Amino acid sequence: MSGLDLSGLRARPAQVWGAVRLVPLVRAEPITDLRLHRELYEGGPLTVRGERGTAYTAYVPHGFVANWTGDGSPAAAYGSQLSDERDPVVCAPLHLPRKLVQRRRGREEGTRAGTGAATGPGKGKASGGPSGGLRFLPLHLALDGYLALHFGGPSIVWEEWTRRAVRDGLSPRAERAYRGEAIPGLDDALRVFEIHPGQCGVLVYVADALAAAFVVPHPDDYRALHPSLLQDLYGELMYQYALYGGPVPQFTARIAAEYITSLAELRSAAERRQQEWEREHAVLMAGELLDETYEVRQAYRMGRFRLSRFLPPFALHRPQHIGETITDGKGRVAYLKTFRLTDKQVRRGHVLHRLAAHDWHVGRTAEAMGISGPELVRRVTHLGFEGLLKPPAEGVAKGRG
Repeated sequence: MSGLDLSGLRARPAQVWGAVRLVPLVRAEPITDLRLHRELYEGGPLTVRGERGTAYTAYVPHGFVANWTGDGSPAAAYGSQLSDERDPVVCAPLHLPRKLVQRRRGREEGTRAGTGAATGPGKGKASGGPSGGLRFLPLHLALDGYLALHFGGPSIVWEEWTRRAVRDGLSPRAERAYRGEAIPGLDDALRVFEIHPGQCGVLVYVADALAAAFVVPHPDDYRALHPSLLQDLYGELMYQYALYGGPVPQFTARIAAEYITSLAELRSAAERRQQEWEREHAVLMAGELLDETYEVRQAYRMGRFRLSRFLPPFALHRPQHIGETITDGKGRVAYLKTFRLTDKQVRRGHVLHRLAAHDWHVGRTAEAMGISGPELVRRVTHLGFEGLLKPPAEGVAKGRG
């Protein structure tokens, strides 16, 4: 378990449009030996291979390609071209990726996709010079980890289990999400708001609830990927907040004129107000993301960088986020993308965690949760996992295993 280290990133004053609040994140020193760019995909839903013989199917509008160097020299974001940021980038025809994380072989492959064999977790290395690149599906790496959460089943088949679950396994499992284009006000906010000098990320709030965090290594990467926020996935709760929530207040900084006698004092006062905003934002708004501890699983090693996904502890009655990161050798975040779970999704993760911790034994799990066996069965059924257990029976009601 570990937290998110966003050191090196500083918050700038928020920009508000209706119920949407965007908080820019800037870097004093950009990361130059890791660069990101995207590849556009067409054709609707995409199916790729997951772990343990599973398949992941979702709407995937684009993939990210990470290029890095092993010796610390600057890396380039390939595929750059001049265009309006709001218009789709013209790309060569692509073969769609076969996996959530897939290595690209060499610079000469250009924008060609799906041709390199993927290596296992922890096997991507770079000793120096430009890499061939690593393609991954942004946010879908994290969603696949959430969907597969504890779906391996118990090591012992208890009496409460259904024959279908034993015979066919626990999949498929599905969750609902909304594209950014469906979030009222987000399109206008991204179009109207300015991009700050040195901006490498943004925190997206809807009705002052943190919807997503997006961080990239370099300001040029952010400018290129800024429009991609409209194609990202957002939880149902964020859609409802934007649809029914009213405008959020502007946070303005005031400087008492009677204490200002020179330009130097005005500059000093403005800097103090900016520092106060950064502290207040870290404590009041982004604390739910930064103060949490996560279960981190590495997906790929890229020289001094690590691509990982993380899951929260699924604590009830507080906001929980899933996501993915690229971190450097000291654990500092170079890339970050998060997804806020709905309360029901948190409850699903919570119940699955508890069942897995007690080897899916209904009686012991119910006892640990301080509830009865029938109540646990009711919760499992209400959360959409009715296929995991037999219909209510005497054995379940008594918690017999």
